[in-house]
Amino acid sequence: MSAHDTSEDYGDDQERRSKTQQKAAMHALRDLGSELVELSPGQLKRMDLPEDLHAAVRAAQKITAHGARRRQLQYIGKLMRSVESAPILAGLALVRGESSAETARLHRLERLRTQLLSDENTLSEITRQWPGADLQYLRQLRRNALKEQENNKPPKNYRAIFQYLKTLDGETSAPQTEENRHDDV
Repeated sequence: MSAHDTSEDYGDDQERRSKTQQKAAMHALRDLGSELVELSPGQLKRMDLPEDLHAAVRAAQKITAHGARRRQLQYIGKLMRSVESAPILAGLALVRGESSAETARLHRLERLRTQLLSDENTLSEITRQWPGADLQYLRQLRRNALKEQENNKPPKNYRAIFQYLKTLDGETSAPQTEENRHDDV
């Protein structure tokens, strides 16, 4: 075997990557890790991350010193090398999509609350959308919210209307029961 015959030493050319390509891949993984650090704790829970990577991301979220944060991000990038990145990319895309959909849903519910406060006839629209809605409770919340606004009091019932609409919309994780819902008023 001659000194120039190196095909057995390196295998396929496709498997070999230049040092520049390797560094670019490592930077991409570090950037992906940076995106994970920017997620809220709730969004991070929805991601299917290995335990050590999840712990490293949570630790990076708590670090405020620039140098320490940079080192933690490098460590996350190192951990990312041993993890399949496709599911993480898919999870990030899902979280981003849910965020915009969730924001639109919350804005829609806020508009509905505003309509309800300005016009009691909005209750018929709420009944049409959610037949199981407790109209008596909503009327009570509406009356109390309007009184709060008149007397410049904290908007406790105003917020309670929004929370009840969110519950009706079915997206909250734990719908309020009859007992604890009336404790808010």
